[in-house]
Amino acid sequence: MKIFKIAFWILWRIWFYVLMAIPILIMLPFLVISILSEKGYPYFFKMARIWAKFILFGMGFFYTVKREQKLVKGKSYMIVANHTSMTDIMLTLALIKNPFVFVGKKELVKIPLFGFFYKRTCILVDRSSSKSKNEVFKRAQNRLNQGLSICIFPEGGVPDDESILLDEFKDGAFRLAIDHQIPIVPIVYPDNKERFSYTFLSGSPGKMRARILPFVETKGLTSDNRKELRDQVRNMIYNGLVDYQKE
Repeated sequence: MKIFKIAFWILWRIWFYVLMAIPILIMLPFLVISILSEKGYPYFFKMARIWAKFILFGMGFFYTVKREQKLVKGKSYMIVANHTSMTDIMLTLALIKNPFVFVGKKELVKIPLFGFFYKRTCILVDRSSSKSKNEVFKRAQNRLNQGLSICIFPEGGVPDDESILLDEFKDGAFRLAIDHQIPIVPIVYPDNKERFSYTFLSGSPGKMRARILPFVETKGLTSDNRKELRDQVRNMIYNGLVDYQKE
């Protein structure tokens, strides 16, 4: 029985990367055109949402979402969520209609085909370089000035210890939100670790629940409030995860 499980996991993981490639190849000319200039990003974003949903359904994931507040079309937000899986990217794209840009780790550039577009549309951060972090901040400000939203996983990466429910948050997302006086959208993903974690021989098709919590306003806040804001949002997401565990 264990041999069959291992064979399933290996084939299933390979299938994930096949699914990543199929819609990219089908939409390739339109994707390339959409990234020729920053003005084309909203069109790229629409195709990215199709790509994300294709992967989720192709992997046997079906998602449900509880929205405690809805985003307003044309408004910029800072989107933050707990981070436990690569599928966090796909699920966030599936849930959020307002065009947003990911701030993500540069290591994903290595994924064939996906990495080509990831590098050209996302804001990449090298967490070992302070210069890179400053450059990320400038690029994110530029995108917000264009009327887009930003999505950051404020844990700064997926914890190596999968028993950690929610790691400590970094300040960057909250600094940007205060500087631009935009609302923060906290999202809770309770199932993504179980469905498709970074542990290779793990996971299964099934339900992915999401909960979009009430937005946290930043109007009137200053940099002095950054840590207080960070801790407030982290507590909201943490409590949301605990609530799901009790169900």
